[in-house]
Amino acid sequence: MGFLKEFKEFAMKGNVLDMAVGVIIGGAFGKIVSSMVNDILMPAIGGLIGNVNFTELTAVLREAVVEEGAVVKEAVVLHYGNFIQVTVDFIIIALSIFVMIKAINKAANLRKKEKEAAPAEPEAPAPKPDDVVLLEEIRDLLKAKK
Repeated sequence: MGFLKEFKEFAMKGNVLDMAVGVIIGGAFGKIVSSMVNDILMPAIGGLIGNVNFTELTAVLREAVVEEGAVVKEAVVLHYGNFIQVTVDFIIIALSIFVMIKAINKAANLRKKEKEAAPAEPEAPAPKPDDVVLLEEIRDLLKAKK
């Protein structure tokens, strides 16, 4: 029973939940970026350089061997257009993460500077022990008698 309790404590820690949310949001963000690259960016670039569809860019290293209408050996093909698209995906995601982390660090530095610039409140003096208070009263009474 101790294992389950320990696992529950681990799973309910804030860092684990934050990481899970981050992974889910990151997956969704990756899909958005992939769609932007595949459906918007690469077709636009392909149109600018002569109606090129990057997913169809290939280099055939070895042709397929066909005998009597049946493929005996498959063709060996490099799909470098797909590699270009995936590379653009990665660059956009990496750039987005870099910008986001830079913004978070800037905000954290601003908060740190604000805390440093704010004047520190003086601490309230600690209460005096009863015997010290009593001695001070005796001292004050003796001064008043003179």
